[in-house]
Amino acid sequence: MEETYRLRKFVNVFFKTLVLILAFCCAAPLFLIFFYIIEKGIGAINWSLLTHLPKPVGETGGGIANAIIGSMMIIIVAGLIAVPLGVLCGVSLAENREKKWAYWVGLCVEILQGIPSIVIGIAAYTWVLKPLQGFSALSGSVALSFVMLPVIIRSTEETLKLVPVSLKEASLALGAPYYKTVLNVLIPTAMSGILTGITLSIARALGESAPLLFTAFGSPYLSFNILRPVGALPLLIYYYAGSPYDDWINQAWGAAFILLSIVFILNITAKIGSRRWRVRF
Repeated sequence: MEETYRLRKFVNVFFKTLVLILAFCCAAPLFLIFFYIIEKGIGAINWSLLTHLPKPVGETGGGIANAIIGSMMIIIVAGLIAVPLGVLCGVSLAENREKKWAYWVGLCVEILQGIPSIVIGIAAYTWVLKPLQGFSALSGSVALSFVMLPVIIRSTEETLKLVPVSLKEASLALGAPYYKTVLNVLIPTAMSGILTGITLSIARALGESAPLLFTAFGSPYLSFNILRPVGALPLLIYYYAGSPYDDWINQAWGAAFILLSIVFILNITAKIGSRRWRVRF
């Protein structure tokens, strides 16, 4: 009996240790990348980098203001496209979960989430860029909206599934139309999960460069026209990191640090929000 107890205790300690080691091995690459980018990029951060435009090729100095503004433009327009469609689709799937078509639509959402971003960029190039006859921020936003959609749809659907049916039944019993029940009862109740999904989708779309290569293309100039090519942080990192100029490589590290910081903050905010404001009844 005593030997059996010792064996079970040894096995228990062994597997606990093994799990901790494996967890550390999984987290180690993330921390190595994170600290390496901090080491390389934080020294490049200054006011000039954030507020100035790029200098001509071969000249030192300049900044990445065009890429920061361009990324903000593309993400805002992409959000205006993806958020209403994603929320409405998520509501529809949650409200019709027993229907056969909801299963197939959900399957299409999962497939869309697994499609490589470069394929989405090629699709946006064909559907948007060719009719517009030129690279533009709008075509980049359309491409990133497809990247954002699956995350928003799934988060909305799964959060609405947690809302008790009694809330909807009470609203309908009081005479409220179905659309008002959805808009004034279901969506506000699930708003925390929806906002979490939107935050995570923005964090994912911010780091995508492949779709923007085919759509926004990049530009060294500051432009607020969504029908013209614009710069973006992932594009700037891609172009500058492979350049022969040390100053551009240094700016690429600074841009990588800024992009990583934004994505890190968005992910942490989403995680805290999902834990603190989850649906409870």
